[in-house]
Amino acid sequence: MEKLLAGEIVAQRVFNPLYIYLDIAFLVGLCVLLILKKKYLTLLWGLAGGILYMIVDYGIFHLLTHSRSIEGGDLFWVLLWMSMSYGITNFVWIWLWFSKDKHLLEWSLLIVVWWIAAPLLASTFGQNLTPIKIQRTTGSYHGYMALILLLGYGAAIAYNLFQKDKTKRFPLLWMLAIGVLVQFAWEFSLLVGGIRSAEIADWGQKITTLVVNSLLETNLGAVPIYCIYTLVTSRFTETLKRRDEKTTFLGRVQELNAMKVREK
Repeated sequence: MEKLLAGEIVAQRVFNPLYIYLDIAFLVGLCVLLILKKKYLTLLWGLAGGILYMIVDYGIFHLLTHSRSIEGGDLFWVLLWMSMSYGITNFVWIWLWFSKDKHLLEWSLLIVVWWIAAPLLASTFGQNLTPIKIQRTTGSYHGYMALILLLGYGAAIAYNLFQKDKTKRFPLLWMLAIGVLVQFAWEFSLLVGGIRSAEIADWGQKITTLVVNSLLETNLGAVPIYCIYTLVTSRFTETLKRRDEKTTFLGRVQELNAMKVREK
């Protein structure tokens, strides 16, 4: 396991350019659905996620660490699409999980089914287009990501150890499940769709990328995102209105712990 986590991981994607346009159409449709369901706060969080992914992907992975490379496309525009795509879907999905939305199953299926179907649609209907290959190496920054993971969960664990009121403790298993499963669903869909590690023949390397990314990349933000969600929703509703009944951060933690999925 030590070699698995510490080794050089190559996160590579090879995809048909049609995939970009199909995915943009899906993102627009997802945003429209969120607006129609009056999930304005979820939508804003998703857009913020896209911007954050772009800052990390282009600003850090490309400009700072020079770990990004591309063949067959323009790096800035491809990264902008990728960042907005997975930033919006991942952050929206995480927000819906933390809110224990009554339609969590439907939203989840919508995102996962699209992740599986999109590359297959693109490869079938865009066969004559030149594929784009983009990849990054991870050895230069995985340690920093692990540090964020450690600090986040370490702080949450320490808080729970000293919090005598069980109703005010952080739902650590819920955070961990969301942090791992959202990234795993994304990575697995890319793998079975022929996008992730498409030109890497070694299945050991493919599985290593799947496992390490699933454990680390989205999971490192699980605790901070939960804290942001709890703080924001202690003051505002999904329609961006101030709550009628004000509550504290820990009061909101109690509310969330008492809720069950599909109960609202």
